[in-house]
Amino acid sequence: MATTTLSLVPLHRNDLPVDTVDLARFLLGKYLVHDLLEGRTAGRIVETEAYPVGDSTNHAYPGRRAYNGSMFLEHGHAYVRLTYGIYNVINVVSEREGTGAAVLIRALEPMEGIECMQARRPGTKPRDLTRGPGRLALALGIGAGFDGVDLCTGHGLWLGAAGGARTPPSPFAVTTRIGIARETHRLLRFFVPGSPFVSGPRKLLTGGGPASG
Repeated sequence: MATTTLSLVPLHRNDLPVDTVDLARFLLGKYLVHDLLEGRTAGRIVETEAYPVGDSTNHAYPGRRAYNGSMFLEHGHAYVRLTYGIYNVINVVSEREGTGAAVLIRALEPMEGIECMQARRPGTKPRDLTRGPGRLALALGIGAGFDGVDLCTGHGLWLGAAGGARTPPSPFAVTTRIGIARETHRLLRFFVPGSPFVSGPRKLLTGGGPASG
């Protein structure tokens, strides 16, 4: 799999929808970028999950705590959380400052810095480098220290778009979320139809069906 050299425009805060579900849809087709001294790693977002206000599986549902404080920042910040005591995962904070909600980035199509990703995940097939939230955080070098960082700065760890934020939204499909035990009926998982980089069993990529942004 060849690495692509990307020409990206940073996303500014006012480019991002505030509403959690709208943000989850908007992020499809956008890019998560990590610039380091050894080079850039970046991937196209192909799968997201929304965790809106009032959802009992939202980490902010119990209120502000030491572990979830970044979820109450302005939308466009990162919420990085250790799951299962092993894997970091990255979320994009949504809603207005003081309201806890976020969008989990579940999968990327690796685009730039693939050799660096493979060095962090040796022996992994290219298709699986960033197929899943824990895998993509590891491949892009995203650790706990990135919790609370501003993803709208255009440097370090940031969100970008090819051709600008006003590029027509990607087609998407919607289904139920995976890896949770409650509120499993809600259609809050969004993905790019047909992408081989979407996580989870193929048989689960059904539900609300295809839609357009």
